[in-house]
Amino acid sequence: MAEALLAAAGLAICLVLIVRLGLPKPQQRRFDARLRQAWFATQAKTLQVWRWRRRRAQAGQAARDAIDRASGRTARSKSDGVWKGNVYKPKSFRKPRKPH
Repeated sequence: MAEALLAAAGLAICLVLIVRLGLPKPQQRRFDARLRQAWFATQAKTLQVWRWRRRRAQAGQAARDAIDRASGRTARSKSDGVWKGNVYKPKSFRKPRKPH
């Protein structure tokens, strides 16, 4: 499979170079400019997709971390108190209060 793709890419490059050789000089320059423009556009789009996927993965991890913190799955919040619904009661409230 990889060999066939590599052979096809080599054939495409050879065909492009043969077409370029058959053109007059001014058209060769225009052809080169268009190829360069297509290369830069492809490179920019590839980088954009690559960065988008990385940012998406980082955002997903940040969301999971925030959900874990909010739901009290961290070790500190488990030892500090108890959640009942959306009410948090720390252990320090269980101590007897001194009258004034």
